Amino acid sequence: MSSEDPREFADLHSHLVPGVDDGARTLEEALEGVGRLWHAGVGRIVTTPHLDGSLTQTPSDLDLRLEEIDAGWSSLETASRKAFPELELLRGHEVMLDVPDPILTDPRVRLGGTSYVLVEWPRLQVPPATTLVLSRLLDQGVKIILAHPERYRGFDPELNLAGEWRKLGALLQMNYGSLLGRYGDAPRKRALTFLERGWVDLFSTDFHGRPHLPLYIEEAEEALEALGGSEQFDILARWNPARLLEGGELLPAPPLAGKPGLRGKILNLFKRKRQEL
Repeated sequence: MSSEDPREFADLHSHLVPGVDDGARTLEEALEGVGRLWHAGVGRIVTTPHLDGSLTQTPSDLDLRLEEIDAGWSSLETASRKAFPELELLRGHEVMLDVPDPILTDPRVRLGGTSYVLVEWPRLQVPPATTLVLSRLLDQGVKIILAHPERYRGFDPELNLAGEWRKLGALLQMNYGSLLGRYGDAPRKRALTFLERGWVDLFSTDFHGRPHLPLYIEEAEEALEALGGSEQFDILARWNPARLLEGGELLPAPPLAGKPGLRGKILNLFKRKRQEL
């Protein structure tokens, strides 16, 4: 797959390395999760085990954590290559910004061999001085992808802080499941607002490798198609993830068209979709 052939997906956020975080617990679960993504049309997976940013400040602590992840990754990579030889499985990390000044220049923390690092705010809460934190990281020459901004609590009432993050140069990655109410009504409403403002750069599953957890890719595509958002879905789910992995320029997704009564129709549609799952 390449960005010239967007018929398959690339997924940049998941937790499939077995036994290292709150994702897949065993190799069997991890391989089942890889298979589900493959059969859903995902040709490239960058799985992203959790990593505390504070560990990057002490090289020995970082090495110990990465060695722990290496063992699970090696078993998954070998099994996946055998079971799905055409699938490209890569590794990154989801780095929690539990300190304001992590050191993200180590290539081992980056996403699938790129210059990007996937980061998240701690405890799903917007902390103070987020623009200063992101500015310092970007000044290191690291490209930042902020995971699931729609899920964070503590935004300003107008949600303008997310726009400030993008103006600094951070990319915003939305979870498919947020559109279907996977994390509740408030994250779903924030997700819609960000789409309406054209502030989303990428979709990902954030799949945690458990057999009972849905992927939401197909459902999210159907929901956006029903709202006239086919172009947005193609850009955010197909084109941009592939372009990012290849070092290309990402495409801007146009704002989801706002029409009278659209917000209510969207919420009702997504509520029905959620009830069907």
